[in-house]
Amino acid sequence: MAAAEHAAQKHPYHLVDPSVWPLVGSIGGVALAFGAALFMHPDMFGAAHKDSIAALGPWKVAPGLLIILTTMWFWWKDVIRESRTYHTPVVQLGLRYGMILFITSEVFFFLAFFWAFFDASLYPGAANMPGRVEATGGVWPPKGIHPFDPFDLPLMNTLILLTSGTTVTWAHHAILEGDQKNAVRGLLLTVVLGAFFTCVQAYEYAHAAFGFREGIYPSVFYMATGFHGFHVIVGTIFLTVCLFRAMKGHFKPDHHFGFEAAAWYWHFVDVVWLFLFFAIYWWGKGNAAIAVH
Repeated sequence: MAAAEHAAQKHPYHLVDPSVWPLVGSIGGVALAFGAALFMHPDMFGAAHKDSIAALGPWKVAPGLLIILTTMWFWWKDVIRESRTYHTPVVQLGLRYGMILFITSEVFFFLAFFWAFFDASLYPGAANMPGRVEATGGVWPPKGIHPFDPFDLPLMNTLILLTSGTTVTWAHHAILEGDQKNAVRGLLLTVVLGAFFTCVQAYEYAHAAFGFREGIYPSVFYMATGFHGFHVIVGTIFLTVCLFRAMKGHFKPDHHFGFEAAAWYWHFVDVVWLFLFFAIYWWGKGNAAIAVH
């Protein structure tokens, strides 16, 4: 008994147990990167193997993706189990700081895309920038580009995300009040709206009047909105996990940081979309003719 008391934890911090999942996830990341490189450049190993590699199609990324998804499943399961026992107030405070720093890094990630967009759109005829006039035709949007009508599908997606921000806030207040039923309802609506946003964006991409490689406008457009769409998918998965946890009664009024982190992330996604809508879809279309399908 004395040995057990001596070995007992005498501090509020969480010392994470050894885990195999960081190693497995790293292997999956390398495999996914290698598969993606093969998918984009099937001639990596020479022209003699190009046809056989190209015949595999998107299956080249399947092994790495499967390893990563498996890692996510089991690692998240471990984290959820640990959170119910070891996430003391001190640990939760550290996790909050970590989430704030992560979202800050995401802000600068998207700032790079906005920088590229405004650099090209504000100075399309800059003669002192090599290739700028040739790339844009001296106007913005570049000649031949027919952007989306901002008050069609983009406006619909804006309303979807703003509504989802309301429903996730509803879920948060329900958790603070110990109302499990409304917390589940709010989360369910948020997940459905997130999935609906992704479907609308996929439809938008499928009917775009320009391709990714057709100049600087399409490249910036697809990189900025595409990475935002990826963040929406990640946020939807994040909130789906929270939904199942809420259904099991994991969240308490004073112990629900897992949900708070997901809600912060979702609000960040909402704000980024507002900047994308006003900057790229609305202001960025200039006086160009709208694509009609």
